[in-house]
This record gives sequence, structure tokens and C-alpha cells, in this order.
Amino acid sequence: MSYSNWKIGLFIPCYVDQFYPQVGIATLELLEKLGCTVTFPLNQTCCGQPMANSGFEHLSRSCDNLFYDQFKDCDYVVSPSGSCVLHIKDHLKADNKADESKVLRKRVYELVEFLTDVLKIDRIEAEFPHRVGLHQGCHGQRGLHLSQMSELNAAPYSKPVSLLKQVKGIELIDLDRTDECCGFGGTFCVSEEAVSVKMGKDRVADHIRHNAEYITGSDMSCLMHLGGILKRGNSNVQVKHIAEILNASISKRKPEPAY
Repeated sequence: MSYSNWKIGLFIPCYVDQFYPQVGIATLELLEKLGCTVTFPLNQTCCGQPMANSGFEHLSRSCDNLFYDQFKDCDYVVSPSGSCVLHIKDHLKADNKADESKVLRKRVYELVEFLTDVLKIDRIEAEFPHRVGLHQGCHGQRGLHLSQMSELNAAPYSKPVSLLKQVKGIELIDLDRTDECCGFGGTFCVSEEAVSVKMGKDRVADHIRHNAEYITGSDMSCLMHLGGILKRGNSNVQVKHIAEILNASISKRKPEPAY
């Protein structure tokens, strides 16, 4: 079956919806231009991760039930947020639907892994002529295995890099610490503010030291943290979600000729 016939549910995390709607729009446009049929359930809301991470997982059950009801009929669910996707993959359990929830959890994908593992995209007609540093978020790297951890003695791979290298004009910079945490960590940045800020400053300094114009990544929560530090430091470096870069100047695929 052609993936144009799949029903793909677009899950946009609450903080992206409220603060970075352009990321949701770029994700939608990118999927549609690659030939996907995308639906956006209007009643979707938070995945429940903030409550669960704060020790109140039992209060997130209504979020589980709503997520299941909104996306149960989709062939795949795609989201531009590694942390939210990992939470759903690991914890989604709708009331009285344990088995059905397990099935749905396996159909939930972060955008980068969906493009590489499901669609198997090997050509993206996008253009972004800038020096870009990739921040690999911990949830994406260590939870979703979007890239190999540099401290492991194993063959390196990076799904985000494989996509970004297809973008015309982009210059990916080499960082001193390729997979260092930015320090955001959701509620960690609230409970351990000083440590979180210092980690973020170190992460930003690595990019600035290598003359990055933009910092990108697949988790907007990390980029939000780094973007705040850049703004307070009056830096010209900007943050941009990988969906925005992959969608930059991309042209819609031409339909196959009819014979």
C-alpha cells in the first residue's frame, strides 16, 4: 500500500501549539509535500508528561484516554517532539484498553524517525544556506535511538544528520561535545535552575565557538531552553526546528504521469 493512502495523525505538543506554531505548520507542510495524507484531531491536548515527570502519573490518565480517543483510528501518529513521543511510547495506557494502547504506542513516531524509518526518505528538495549546529536531545538520542552515542564504541549513525545532509547549501558544523545535554530536562530546569542554566550556557558556547548561525534539533523543548539563553545573551544565533529546515523551499513532488 502506498503511504499516500495511510491516515497519519499529526500530534502537536501543547507547548509547540502555544509558543511555536510555525513548527507544527512546517511539520504538516513537510509531510504533505512528501505525499502523506495528514489529519489533525482538533481536541488533542497535552500528552501528560509534565505531570508524570513530577510524580503525579495517576493524574495524567485523562490525557492518555484523550490521546487514545483522538488517534486510535490512525495508521501512524507523527509528532515534532522526541520527549513527548517517548513518553507516549513508554506510558500510554487508556482506561480498560491496555492491549489496544500497546498497539497504538507502536504506531507513534517522532518526525525524524518517521521520515527515515517508515517513509525511508533519501531525497529532500530543500535549501538552507547557513552554518548549522545540531543539538541532539537526550530523549531522541537515548530513548528513541535517533543517533549513536559518541561514548559508545560502535559504528556512528545519526538520522537527523542523514536528513540534514540532503538540504542544499547547509553547512553542518562539528561540535566539541556532540551529544551533551542542554540542561532543560522538563521539570529539572525548575527544580535545578542554576545547574540547568549552566548546562545550557555550555551547550550554547560550543555552537558559538564553531560559528553557528543556527542551532537545530528534533525537540523544540531543548531549543526553547537554548533559545532563551541565546536571547538573554544578546546573541545573533537563532534556533530552528529541523522540520523548518527540511521544509525550507521544498517543492511539492510532481504527480506520476498517467498512462
